Amino acid sequence: MNSAAIVLIVVMLACLVIGVPISWSLMVSSAVAVLSAGIPPAVLCQRLFTSMDAFTMLAVPLFLVAGDIMAKGSISQRLVDFADALFGHLRGGMAVVAIVACTIFAALTGSALATTAAIGAIMYPAMTAKNYPKDYTSAVLAIGGTLGPVIPPSVVFIFYAQSTDLSVVDLFMSGLGPGLLSCIGMSVVAVLIAIRSHMPKEGHFDGRKALHAFRRAFFALLMPIIILGGIYSGVFTATESAGIAVVYGLVVSMFIYRDIKPRDLLPMFKNTAKTTANLMILIAAANVFGYLVGYFNIPKVLTAFVQTYAHSKLAFLLIVGIILLICGMFMEAIAVVVILAPILAPMAVTFGVDPIQFGCFMVFILCLGIATPPFAPSMFVACGITGEPVTKVTKKIMPFIIEQIIVAVLIGLVPALSVFLPLLFK
Repeated sequence: MNSAAIVLIVVMLACLVIGVPISWSLMVSSAVAVLSAGIPPAVLCQRLFTSMDAFTMLAVPLFLVAGDIMAKGSISQRLVDFADALFGHLRGGMAVVAIVACTIFAALTGSALATTAAIGAIMYPAMTAKNYPKDYTSAVLAIGGTLGPVIPPSVVFIFYAQSTDLSVVDLFMSGLGPGLLSCIGMSVVAVLIAIRSHMPKEGHFDGRKALHAFRRAFFALLMPIIILGGIYSGVFTATESAGIAVVYGLVVSMFIYRDIKPRDLLPMFKNTAKTTANLMILIAAANVFGYLVGYFNIPKVLTAFVQTYAHSKLAFLLIVGIILLICGMFMEAIAVVVILAPILAPMAVTFGVDPIQFGCFMVFILCLGIATPPFAPSMFVACGITGEPVTKVTKKIMPFIIEQIIVAVLIGLVPALSVFLPLLFK
């Protein structure tokens, strides 16, 4: 590894340590490395532009505004009511309702924070009224949010596809099985905790109530079927599906449910513009950084290092899984994806790991960081709703984290869990 490569890594780490935002840490370290290596500065400008000049990236702001539309209207409330009609009668069923509602909402938005915020605003008062502990409620809402970037459509998968030149559609399909398995696993954990803690059981299943709730939520439930069905059948692309999600969400919320007014649109669009601008700066900076990583042959050095300790596919996945879990605890999932995916994805192929399987494996583990301190943005959102301290919630969320780690291990050990659907639709 030459001196410019060392400068690139050292400057980035130094910037992160002193609190410089990740986007500017990448930009500053790239600029310093370019100057120290004698590379023409024009390369920076070229790479900054080309990184954002991609049709796939159009899906990002569209899915973000679709998430805002779902959270603003009554769609989230109708989904909660439907989940309550199906699972509210179980012991500790309100926690299961929250998890199932997060799962369905994730299939509408692909965003962890939107999922936690929208479902949390409804479930927190309901669970509090049933005397569920506030710290446990916070934990359930925080872990439920991690399904947002796993179940398609997923903004994180879009960035992974952009960083590795893989199919967005294949990556979307790879997350469906693990996402549903996670939902089932979380629900089982919630029921076991409820039995152990003697939480209340709410009545019995009522078929008429379930049918009524289904009718009220019909158009909300139809959305993921339209979006995912259209993508998987080839009727439209993943990027086009984002536009359809926005149009469908607006039609349902403004003209069928009538809970969003024209005056509500401008604030939502402004919020999306701000979030998109931050993400675009990040992807541009990470693209330049990734280009320099390849230019300085850093992947070859890392590959040789990993091969020294990893002599099999399982050993490689174990080492990488631990690294990603730690990275996810301190950095945003998208930031880690755009930095490490171009490095780790080729390494995974050399160890015989399917590219789609590894993409699902990487994104799934990174999404654990969304609910794992000290970064834990979904936990912060949940605690902001409930007013509980993060330290108390951390203890309550650990059983769910362990369950998620088990699912991650299954993704690594059982390729069919993530690649079955992509192969089926080829």
